[in-house]
Amino acid sequence: MRGSFKVSAPGKLFLFGEHAVLHGQSALVCAVTQCMSIIVKMRPDSSVRIFSDLGEFYTDLQNIQSHPQFRFVLSAVSSQVKYLRTGFDLRIESDFSANVGLGSSAAVTAATTAALFEMSSRERKPLDIFQAGLETVRKIQGTASGADLAAAVFGGIILYRMKPLTIEKSDKKYPLAVVYSGTKLPTTKVINIVEEKRQRHPKLFASIFELMGKSAVQAAEAIKKNKWQKVGELLNINQGLMDAIGVNNRVLSEIVYLLRREPEILGAKISGSGLGDCVVGLGSIQQDLSYQILPVEISAEGIVFE
Repeated sequence: MRGSFKVSAPGKLFLFGEHAVLHGQSALVCAVTQCMSIIVKMRPDSSVRIFSDLGEFYTDLQNIQSHPQFRFVLSAVSSQVKYLRTGFDLRIESDFSANVGLGSSAAVTAATTAALFEMSSRERKPLDIFQAGLETVRKIQGTASGADLAAAVFGGIILYRMKPLTIEKSDKKYPLAVVYSGTKLPTTKVINIVEEKRQRHPKLFASIFELMGKSAVQAAEAIKKNKWQKVGELLNINQGLMDAIGVNNRVLSEIVYLLRREPEILGAKISGSGLGDCVVGLGSIQQDLSYQILPVEISAEGIVFE
């Protein structure tokens, strides 16, 4: 184990199956070039000190306290504390804001969990890091598919399913246009809104989720064959499915159609839980929009140690 090191994990974008993945269907998610980084320096005592743009927090391995801004980091430390022999200083750096839906929680969980494996001199197997990280996320969020965490750990474009666990990675790339709508609802709140509607129309929603899952699988196959036009068509179809489950709004719809007017955009849809957050377009845009454009590219890399 090194006395100091850095580990980074990428953010993510959902391409297909955001809500369907919670109901046993497949989803397609990609890692992006924006990362969360953890810089670790080992200490000679049992103190744990966390530093970030959100503030500072001090605790101790013998009695780990909670803090709302660092709950994913501290939960990860708590779950792995039995493997640790000394404390550490941990600095968090981010290439993107937690206010946009690029998966900051999953990225910081992946990076922290990987760092804890390094600190305890365990073999850094990606699947082991993923499973430990998923345990952390579910302790905090309750409902969590793990798709965003898979992207953060493995990188690339991931075809993901919860049960049976499926993580199929592709290193294919294509330009993305990602536009932030200006607002973001907490994911758990949107999930609850969808769930209320699903309970009123369970058979219809089951059919919609099945279509989302099939689309994710078809898109993954199309990507393997570089059939990006088909991927764009599937994105457009899935925008309609997102609208059908009630997570579209006027602003998101406006952004979708602004992107679709661009000559090099093959398709566009909501990315993430919806009712705010981002729209992703497959391809490049040639002109400025009246919304924030995020400089996002697909990343083949997952967790990286330095």
